[in-house]
Amino acid sequence: MVENVRADRRRQVPRTDTLLADPQLAEAAERLGRELVKATVQRVQQRIREGAVLPAAAVDAVLAVLPATASSLRPVLNATGVLVHTNLGRAPLSAAAVAAVAAASGTTDVELDLATGRRGPRGEAALAALLAAVPAAEAALVVNNCAAALALVATTLGGELVIARGELVEIGDGFRIPELLGATGARLREVGTTNRVTLGDYRDALHAETGAVLKVHPSNFVVRGFTRAVPIAELAAGLAGRGVPLVADVGSGLLRPHPALPDEPDLQTTLADGADLVLASGDKLLGGPQAGIVLGRADLVQRLRRHPLYRALRVDKTTLAALEATLRGPVPPVPQMLAADVAGLRRRAEALAARLAAAGLDAVAVDSEARVGGGGAPEHPLPSAAVSLPEAFADPLRAGTRPVVGYRAGDRTLLDLRSVPPAADGELAAAVLEVAARWT
Repeated sequence: MVENVRADRRRQVPRTDTLLADPQLAEAAERLGRELVKATVQRVQQRIREGAVLPAAAVDAVLAVLPATASSLRPVLNATGVLVHTNLGRAPLSAAAVAAVAAASGTTDVELDLATGRRGPRGEAALAALLAAVPAAEAALVVNNCAAALALVATTLGGELVIARGELVEIGDGFRIPELLGATGARLREVGTTNRVTLGDYRDALHAETGAVLKVHPSNFVVRGFTRAVPIAELAAGLAGRGVPLVADVGSGLLRPHPALPDEPDLQTTLADGADLVLASGDKLLGGPQAGIVLGRADLVQRLRRHPLYRALRVDKTTLAALEATLRGPVPPVPQMLAADVAGLRRRAEALAARLAAAGLDAVAVDSEARVGGGGAPEHPLPSAAVSLPEAFADPLRAGTRPVVGYRAGDRTLLDLRSVPPAADGELAAAVLEVAARWT
């Protein structure tokens, strides 16, 4: 009898070509690719054989699990309170940057002067936007990320790099600055101790083969107590006339000083204080795409541009477009999150919690602390507000139709709103209600 039932199910399974010919699935194949849709059809056919899906519901079952795009990456609501979350792709792009990426995704004039019909300078407008945003810079260059910028500098300037021992840092995923620099062939001359370095330490280390003095912002940790560091302005004055470039890796991409982050170095001030080159990331506090930004003296930037390694590290047309739109367009999401009013965050949390409580959920608005993330401003928590739910919501929210990533605090799940755009509050509520509906 059981075998007869299984045989009946196999006979009832719609044919693959029949399903692929359905108008809705044919449209999906045009958008996503035939092979992706076919593979999804085959998975649904297996579920029909197992009795988990009715044959008549095959098309709906396929449509329900097809991805929105041909990419496996899924949009996620970041309710962690970490504004620049490395695991969630760091800075979300502005609408202007997204539109610029779409416009640049086809054939563009990225290296063509349309007026003359001849080859033009690559990324000229994006570089001009950087120089307008950081007037202290004479020239600019963009590569794949900040590590690439540091590798290009170390390779181009060559010789021995002088660096404070306390700045030979390790950041996320086991990435270590000294290992990166060593891989370029550069020799490191460590000066000072873990907790203290003086101007004299730097000056005593200089010799004929010194390629540069390098300052690396520790970014994601702080050394307290009996400490001493040499500020950029003091170091630049002390190196004057020595003919050795001063290179500062400031990391987070903050363009100018920000009142919420008093200890975070910024590009404009670092150059104005005397650094010859500054390096930073594009996808952190700047709020743009992944990129390594180099700003500073024109002669040094030109040396970097002419080095053969630059060709291997340069960015594509969509990154240039997104970077320019980030700099010239409306305020991007990350700076908006950083500037969010705490009272406004509390009102949003209270409204969202009230909506969920009206649906019978244990939801309350609470004060919370957000973070910059991405290795920036580790000692400056940002006052925020969150919706507090039972701990059991954490995993199902992450696995929902629109994944939501919050964080656990004791026996509760918190959804911090500083990292959630106000326009997404309705979507956040819908995601929570969808999870709750599965339990009723």
